[in-house]
Amino acid sequence: MMTTSTKTGACPSYAPDPMHIWRSADGVRLAGDSWGDPDGTPVILLHGGGQTRHAWSETGRALGAAGFYAVAFDARGHGDSDWSPTCNYSQGAMVRDLEGIAARLAKRRPMLVGAGLGGGISLLAVGEGYLDANALVLINIAPSIEPIGVSRLQSFMRQQPNGFDSPEEAADAIRHYRSHPRRAFAPDVLTRSLRCGEDGKYHWHWDPHFLSWPRDLARRHKRFSASARKLKLPTLLIRGEGSEIVTKASVDEFLRLCPHAEYADIQDTGHMVAGERNDAFGNTVLRFLTRQAQPMRGRCAARLPDRNGIASKFQAGQ
Repeated sequence: MMTTSTKTGACPSYAPDPMHIWRSADGVRLAGDSWGDPDGTPVILLHGGGQTRHAWSETGRALGAAGFYAVAFDARGHGDSDWSPTCNYSQGAMVRDLEGIAARLAKRRPMLVGAGLGGGISLLAVGEGYLDANALVLINIAPSIEPIGVSRLQSFMRQQPNGFDSPEEAADAIRHYRSHPRRAFAPDVLTRSLRCGEDGKYHWHWDPHFLSWPRDLARRHKRFSASARKLKLPTLLIRGEGSEIVTKASVDEFLRLCPHAEYADIQDTGHMVAGERNDAFGNTVLRFLTRQAQPMRGRCAARLPDRNGIASKFQAGQ
């Protein structure tokens, strides 16, 4: 359902209702959508910093049509999920949020697909033993990241603190940041990455305090590297060839830490940001997960879901 509201002197607000609302361990409400038969192999899709669950909508639909049960949720402080009342945007809090979502999958081990921020959370959740998963896909994330690229991304996210006059102005900001301008924007994803403020301006749909959480790159590297060494499950690392955050050297280091991991480089794309879909990676993700799911489906052939099923057994608030 899509609701549209307009206030006098204010911008119109396009707010698709989330299919699910879950509550985290510390009471933060997490908004999510799902696609496919709930009896299908579960896949949890985690978006990047500043994005929302809508970045994964098309990939989620494709996974659902292929027999998976795909779930995407807004990270705390993003999209329709609550802003943390204590401004707790630590990796530990986000790992616990992921644990809570996975616990609602009837004790079935999920496959995890995470881009950027969501990939880091997935890596820590599995590598540090918080979550038992069947497969892991990491997109534009690695223990080593380029500080200059990170700084440029954070500068992009901090611009226009007083809001944009229109979605087109926000799109121009993305084009200015983007190293691959020929990729078209998805208007629905862009508008859902913006919230309409009482000031009549369009603001990015995340809590500004999210960017204030301290980040120690040296400690991050040590923690991510330790997690990568411990990975035993099927793992795929995907990099957008234009990424200025994850370089080829970053990839080489990860593959040394996790020798069994597969790797794919996607042309004409880079590090995805707010207002963009992650669909450029979707086909590669689908092929990898389908290959990993085949042995499981072979053992349970009689229980294969209807590949066209889209009904969900989750209820809001469960």
